Amino acid sequence: MRFLLTIYDDERRWASMGEEDAKAEIDAYWAIDNQARERGALVESGGLHPADSARTVRMRDGEQSVTDGPFAETKEQLGGFYLLDCESVDEALEWAAKMPAARTGSVEVRQLMDYEAAGFPNPAEEAARPA
Repeated sequence: MRFLLTIYDDERRWASMGEEDAKAEIDAYWAIDNQARERGALVESGGLHPADSARTVRMRDGEQSVTDGPFAETKEQLGGFYLLDCESVDEALEWAAKMPAARTGSVEVRQLMDYEAAGFPNPAEEAARPA
């Protein structure tokens, strides 16, 4: 089962963090990457640029609207993600608990949709079929 772990934290905390503390936190994430890779769970991980670099796209009545910044004003911003292949939701929750953001912000854990189990065609397979 694949799970997306989305990491939310207050970007201002990072801006006010000293260089040594920032390095320690980044090193903690690298350690999680290495552990997950060694266990065969890591599919992908990555950090995001600050929320003020985001653009939000909406389509209404055929018209595109692009606004600066994230969709919602919140104290915590989406800062990164992990895509993990786990045996269970409990395993995914264990990985989430290791994240530094779990102590200062939050880590959302959501299972990726299994299209075939839900009775839908797999979009990746559909796109690969010849026309």
